[in-house]
This record gives sequence, C-alpha cells and structure tokens, in this order.
Amino acid sequence: MDKPQRGYWCECWTEDIAKEAWPVLRASFDAYSAPQADRWVAIALRTISPALDPDASQEAWEWLYDGRIATRRALLRAEACTVTVTQANTRITWTIRPVVFLPLAHRQGTKLPPCTQDFKPHTVPQAPHTLD
Repeated sequence: MDKPQRGYWCECWTEDIAKEAWPVLRASFDAYSAPQADRWVAIALRTISPALDPDASQEAWEWLYDGRIATRRALLRAEACTVTVTQANTRITWTIRPVVFLPLAHRQGTKLPPCTQDFKPHTVPQAPHTLD
C-alpha cells in the first residue's frame, strides 16, 4: 500500500454493567471492505453464541439474520455501526467505523540521516556495592 486506502476500523469492547468501570478493548481489526468488516463481527457472534444465555443468543442471531443486512448497507454509505449483545452483567460491543488507512514509511533500504549516528544510549548509573 503506497497511497491512502479506504477501509473500516473494527473493535470489540466489553463492559461490566454492574460496576462503574471503563469498557475494555478486547480486539481490533482493520478491514478493507464492508463485507470483510461485518464478517469479522459475524464470525465472533457465531463463535460465542453457543455459550450465551438465551436472551443474549437471541440478540446475536437477530443481528446475524436481520441486522447484518442493515449494517452492511450503512457501511457502504460510510456510516459507523455498532452491534451489542448483553450477557448477564457483561455488555459486548463491536464497533465498525469507516477510515482512511495511511501508508506507513519503512526504513528498509533507506539511508538514515546523519544525526542518527549521534544518538548515544542513556545509561543508568549503578549503585555502589557495599559489603556487610
């Protein structure tokens, strides 16, 4: 990738709704198409659905059968989407946001500027040893 590319940034967050705690990022994924982005969520939901309670499993399968179509359409319109399932006191939220991925510069085969040779690693002085 040598120029900016459109795609989707996907994240999975969990939150303990019984406590006043911040959500925790569990996973992230860079998708380069709407189908790839919603497939990431679909695979996760299909994987965990057997372990969910009946209500949470119902939420998951409702999105898989009906909500996924709406999610795909929204992604194709470059709109952000969320999918949420609540299991007992845990809320699991997947977010998908349209983004532009920027190419990263790499240093392989590139001559570094002369100032990089002036860098001297910082050394930590050692405490003197005493004999007891």
